[in-house]
Amino acid sequence: MTNHLPLFEKLERRRRELGLSQSVLAERSGVSMPTVQRILSDHSLAASFENTVAIAQAMGMQLDAVPIFPAHEILEQQARKKAERLVGMVQGTSALEAQAVSTQHIGQMVKKTIQELLAGSRRRLWTE
Repeated sequence: MTNHLPLFEKLERRRRELGLSQSVLAERSGVSMPTVQRILSDHSLAASFENTVAIAQAMGMQLDAVPIFPAHEILEQQARKKAERLVGMVQGTSALEAQAVSTQHIGQMVKKTIQELLAGSRRRLWTE
């Protein structure tokens, strides 16, 4: 069914599936916001091949817009990245206060944070 959709519709559908804003997609792909908007709104004739590929790859897709990775894997990867960063900040603060946190406890914190991030707003998941 989706194989017959135009490329811009496949890209836009994937962006929505991942819960990415156009601005976050622009940042992740290294493509300017106006160019992302043009490509996702079927004004892509003026877009370069490289920009279109960069946008597709930023969403885990090949240029033919077939997902390389299922959306849940991309979301889990992003949640883990963000959770590890957040827990790392807590760990750093605890170390400064001489209240070291065990490796096991850190792992539990990361796992719980991943679950909370995945259960929450997808837009929040992508904000740094």
